[in-house]
Amino acid sequence: MTARILTGTCSWADKSLVDCHCFYPPEAKTPDARLRFYASRFPIVEVDSSYYGLPSENTSALWVERTPQEFTFDIKAFRLLTHHPTPPEALTKELRAQLPPALRERRSFYYRDVPPEVRDEVWRLFAEALLPLDSAGKLGTVLFQFPPWFLPNRENRAHILEAQARLPQYRVAVELRSASWFGDDAGRERTIDFFRQHAIPLVTVDEPQGFESSIPPIAEATANIAIVRFHGRNRDMWDRRGATVSDRFDYLYTEEELREWVSPVRRLAESTREVHLLMNNCVRDKAVVNASQLRTLLES
Repeated sequence: MTARILTGTCSWADKSLVDCHCFYPPEAKTPDARLRFYASRFPIVEVDSSYYGLPSENTSALWVERTPQEFTFDIKAFRLLTHHPTPPEALTKELRAQLPPALRERRSFYYRDVPPEVRDEVWRLFAEALLPLDSAGKLGTVLFQFPPWFLPNRENRAHILEAQARLPQYRVAVELRSASWFGDDAGRERTIDFFRQHAIPLVTVDEPQGFESSIPPIAEATANIAIVRFHGRNRDMWDRRGATVSDRFDYLYTEEELREWVSPVRRLAESTREVHLLMNNCVRDKAVVNASQLRTLLES
């Protein structure tokens, strides 16, 4: 294997992880201490908070200070930029003031609803917030996780390329959540070819199969960084109406299930310079346990 393989989780501050007292030592009582402890155990983490609200340069600078030189952050893109419904309060006060009154009064709105000048400012603020991480060499990828209604058409492919053009200094990665991108062999190849042509990492996922929404676990390198995100295999809750995020991702992989990924990860490592393996089963300590197990399997 020639690539650097980084294994970690999709959160270090998940409430159930903190509250279970089964990972952090008693003295890790502050966000600072918890990040420092996490970074002493794993080389990478995915930041989820940047999806819910625009991050800040100050916060990024603190993350740089609290982690070792070789530590890596993958950052989730702000939800407005990924075509998810966004409440007005997710924007800064200054940005809300620029919205038309009708939008300010709505429970949520979408990217297409927002005036172009506000879109431009959101892109600018988001990009600026990541500068400390990038300058320190600690920014891995910016993950655009698109919703199930983001379908394979010309407009949506153009938006993916817009994200790449808006953030030219960063590595944009994409996770698709509509199975229509992989509907048949021809569609699957078109999707892979599109991402490979534009050197955009197409995220591989491990999730329950057999549902209409299921994304197949296609381990294909489309750029010089490959990403695999592990959502768990909780079939009972995956498509259940009313299930919470914690319900859906509440799953502990067995060693046998993780071992299934050793060969695909090693193949990815042969055609990329870096592989990011991120556990998203962030319920209690399940993600950190499985991340440690997978790392051990790959090292054996």
